[in-house]
Amino acid sequence: MKSLMSLALATALLGGCASMLAPAAPAKMADGVLVGPNQMTLYTFDRDAAGSGKSVCNGPCATNWPPFMAGASDKAAGDYSIVTRDDGAKQWAFKGKPLYYWVRDTKPGDKTGDGFNNVWRAAKP
Repeated sequence: MKSLMSLALATALLGGCASMLAPAAPAKMADGVLVGPNQMTLYTFDRDAAGSGKSVCNGPCATNWPPFMAGASDKAAGDYSIVTRDDGAKQWAFKGKPLYYWVRDTKPGDKTGDGFNNVWRAAKP
């Protein structure tokens, strides 16, 4: 019984420590580029100024290049920051550059937006 109580206490303590660890990155690397939780390629836009805290891709631009949205409770960590869009919504950025998806990518691994109009780039770590 004593060892069972010790195990329960240790589990509770470890669970508490795990919640104190840094949050998981919102994106991960696959095939040399960053991908979102849906495994789709993420892109940066050359016209976004790194570190400006905002995105210049709004309106029709954002229809074709949907922002990689951050949730209300998400917090910046490491190379990932959060920018505020013109409509007040929050968007993930990597090394200060806002991140986007491309509507013409249809499956994980697609990178059809890389180099589009010579201003869109697959996001690379």
